[in-house]
Amino acid sequence: MRRTIGTILTAVAVTLSTAATAPADPGPPAPAGPTPTITWGTCRDAASAQAGAECGTLAVPLDHADPGGEQIRIAVSRIRHTVPDDRYQGPILVNPGGPGGPGVGLSLLGSLVPEGAGGAYDWIGFDPRGVGTSEPALSCDADYGGYRRPDYRPENGAVDAWLPRTRAYAQACAAKGGALLEHLRTEDTVRDMDLIRRALGAEEISYYGYSYGTLLGQVYATLFPDRVHRMVLDGVVDPRDWWYESNLNQDVAFERNIVTFFDWVAKNDAVYGLGNTGGDVEKRFYDLRERFRTAPAGGLIGSSEWTDIFLRAGYNVAEYAGVADAFVAGARGDAAALKAAYDQAGSPTDDNNYAVYLATQCTDAPFPRDWTTWEADNTRVDREAPFETWGNAWYNAPCLDWAVPPSAAPQVAGRLATGPLLISETYDGATPYEGALQARRTFGGSALIEGVGGHSHATSLSGVACTDDRVADYLLTGALPPRVDGDRSDAQCPPAPTPEATRPSTGN
Repeated sequence: MRRTIGTILTAVAVTLSTAATAPADPGPPAPAGPTPTITWGTCRDAASAQAGAECGTLAVPLDHADPGGEQIRIAVSRIRHTVPDDRYQGPILVNPGGPGGPGVGLSLLGSLVPEGAGGAYDWIGFDPRGVGTSEPALSCDADYGGYRRPDYRPENGAVDAWLPRTRAYAQACAAKGGALLEHLRTEDTVRDMDLIRRALGAEEISYYGYSYGTLLGQVYATLFPDRVHRMVLDGVVDPRDWWYESNLNQDVAFERNIVTFFDWVAKNDAVYGLGNTGGDVEKRFYDLRERFRTAPAGGLIGSSEWTDIFLRAGYNVAEYAGVADAFVAGARGDAAALKAAYDQAGSPTDDNNYAVYLATQCTDAPFPRDWTTWEADNTRVDREAPFETWGNAWYNAPCLDWAVPPSAAPQVAGRLATGPLLISETYDGATPYEGALQARRTFGGSALIEGVGGHSHATSLSGVACTDDRVADYLLTGALPPRVDGDRSDAQCPPAPTPEATRPSTGN
């Protein structure tokens, strides 16, 4: 999915910091083995501790096919329910997306559910295997992200510059990943989730997943349908397009969204002074990208870093004002402001996040292993979507040389009697709306809430009452919006609001 919670779930992350600082049968689950246990204690991070969370670790098999073999540890957190026991709905696990996004802090999410509905659950955050404070955590090359990276465009020598870099990164992961590298597929994390359920002593769990977390939810519901109480999936990944095709689909969606952002900047030309038509603003963006290609701002922010700053606007309209500020800074030659904007965008790459992202995507399902196919496909998509296509290609290109062979893609089947509750905005860039429609087709008892006309990704529980109140009703009562006929959403809500333009702190 290209980015972690820092970009994908901007609205949720900001709210949390404010609140508390015809498929094949996948076969039967692996044997259960001994009942796992969690020893709970005090959380180390201040926000979780202040919110009353408990933290602990859970030992799980490195290889689920060998439950008695080597064990690794999953970091978990819990905020207990506050309602009387006769209204208690059980535990609910939360995942922020990625792959590779840390989630141990997301036990705080329950405080954002309206109507006090979050108090009916024990909220369980966890860092998936290999991630964050789980042990061991994967990191391959901490300097790989950095600054002054090669330009993304093939006509500017990108192929000769990037292919050796991505190959070296894959080799570094092979050297440092050890046995863990062979067990970071989606299904491995799904089976860890069921061991968390067992350690909690629960017959069923509920689940709240964002972005890639929606794929974890769909696979969990396929493997363990009788273990699902309620499930909310926001920013729904299409399981037909395991990862290579989904990344190409993203490129087209991000192109649409960045053009929408340029139009917004033009509409607010009195504030930003970057052009009074979307076309003029777009030209300014590409002119500056070319300038930074040959003369990086402050010697650090080149054309690739410049593009990455703007990707935030493709994910979420809440980022518009901040990205526009960076745009103004670039036009003014303010290198310090550009560096700050780049760092805020999630770069230099969080190497743990990036390493697990690749380890999952490269092994979940086959990628083409020949550069000729990648070159042809990305050249084709680039004609329609030049903003992000090659940046996304190089981000994923270590899969060309990944040491661990991929498995067959996990299958998703609609085995739930009711649910999930699905949420998507119409023009979601990271997980295009078709993924939510496909999940609705697959899960016949589901219902889909559409943020009509919205361009943001995974923004539930960030203040849109029409959506958030329905989430609360579902979590409290199990009631879904009535399912309508046709291949469309069942309930329509306003999208995440586009912000007002604010004068950049750098001046204009």
